[in-house]
Amino acid sequence: MTILQTRPEALRPSGGTLIEQFEYGLDAPICLTWELTYACNLACAHCLSSSGRRDPRELSTEQCKAVIDELQRMQVFYVNIGGGEPTIRPDFWELLGYAVDHQVGVKFSTNGVRITPERARWLASTDYVDVQVSLDGATAEVNDYVRGPGSYDTALRALANLQDAGFADAKISVVCTRQNIGQLDEFKAIADRYGATLRLTRLRPSGRGADVWDELHPLPEQQRELYDWLMANGESVLTGDSFFHLSAFGESLPGLNLCGAGRVVCLIDPIGDVYACPFAIHEEFLAGNVLADGGFGQVWQRSALFTELRSPQTGGACSSCAFFDSCRGGCMAAKFFTGLPLDGPDPECVQGYGEAALADDRSIPAASQDHSRRMPTRNEPVMLTLQRREDAVVAAATPPVSACAENPLAGFVAPLEGITS
Repeated sequence: MTILQTRPEALRPSGGTLIEQFEYGLDAPICLTWELTYACNLACAHCLSSSGRRDPRELSTEQCKAVIDELQRMQVFYVNIGGGEPTIRPDFWELLGYAVDHQVGVKFSTNGVRITPERARWLASTDYVDVQVSLDGATAEVNDYVRGPGSYDTALRALANLQDAGFADAKISVVCTRQNIGQLDEFKAIADRYGATLRLTRLRPSGRGADVWDELHPLPEQQRELYDWLMANGESVLTGDSFFHLSAFGESLPGLNLCGAGRVVCLIDPIGDVYACPFAIHEEFLAGNVLADGGFGQVWQRSALFTELRSPQTGGACSSCAFFDSCRGGCMAAKFFTGLPLDGPDPECVQGYGEAALADDRSIPAASQDHSRRMPTRNEPVMLTLQRREDAVVAAATPPVSACAENPLAGFVAPLEGITS
C-alpha cells in the first residue's frame, strides 16, 4: 500500500509522523467497514445504523463478490463486516469463505445469534477471520437494557461456543455508556474467562443513538474514569482510536489518535453507498457508490468528499487550545449529529468546551435513513420500547407498506432457525 497522490505533492509533508502522513490519505483504506445488511433480530437502542429491516436493494451475492475482488486488487488489509446482524444474511458464510479464499481478512461483528457450535468449529478452522461479539453490559441487567432481553445470554453462549471450538482470541466489543463505565474491570474479567480480547468503542449520537445519547453518553467524571482505566490497561485493550478526544486530559492514549474518516477508513452500506465515516451514515458524508463506473476504487481515490477530507484541516475554534495537537478536535460524527460545527469542539470535550458549545443555539440534523422496524418486538430493549411507545401506537394502526417494513428477512428464502423477527 502506498501514499495517495491526488493533490500536489507540495501539500504533503516530506517527513513528519505517521499520523501526519495518514491525514493526507492512502491509496486504499487500511480497513473498511462493510454493513452487509440492515436486517437484525435485535433492536438495540443505540444502533448507529438504525437497523432492523432489510433494504430490498442490498447488493446481491455476485455484486458482493465483485467488491471483494476489488478489495483484493487494492490490497485492503481487512474488512470489518457488520450490519444489522450480518450472520442472518443467507449468503454470509459463502461471502466469508470467498473473502478468505481471496486473501481479504475479515473481522465480523455479531450479537452471537448464529454462532452455533458447528459454526464456531468452522470459524476455528479458517484463516484471516476474526469474530467480534457485542456485549454492552457485564451483567444482563445492564446489557439487556439497551440490547434487549436475552441478548446477554446469547452473547456469552457464542463466546463459550468459540472457546470450546478452539477459536483463538475472539473479541468482546463494548460500547461505553453511562451505565457500564463502572464495569470495565468486569468486562476485562469476562474477556479473560473466554480467552478473548476486550474492545471498547465510543457511543456516537447517530442512528437510534441520537435518540438516547443524552441518557447514555458518559458523564464528565466518567470520561476521566475511562481515561485513567485505559492508561492503566490500554496495551491489552483495543479501542480502534475511539477515544482520542480523551487525550486532552494529558498523555495520549495508545494508538494513532486520529480521525481516519476518508483518510484510512470508510464504510460501504448494504446497497453499495460509500460513506467517509463508519459512524456517520448520513447523506452529508456520502462519497459515491461501488456500482458506479470505476467501482469502489474510483470513489476512494477520486471522490470530491474524500479529497476535501484529505486536505489540510484547520483547528477552527479549537486551534488556540493547548490540547488540539492531542485530541485533534475530537470526533467528526459526534459533532455533526449533535449539531456542532465540524471545526468546533467535540461535544464531550474533556476541557469543557463541548458543554459550552452544546448550550448555544444549534440545529441537529435529521436522520437521512431509518431501518428500524415499525412495531416493537418481544426482544426490543426496555428503554427503546418506552421512548417509542407513542410511535408504536401510531404504527400499530397503520399497515406496513411492504413485507420488508416489518420482517427483517423479507425476500430471503433460506431457512433461518432460531431468529425472532
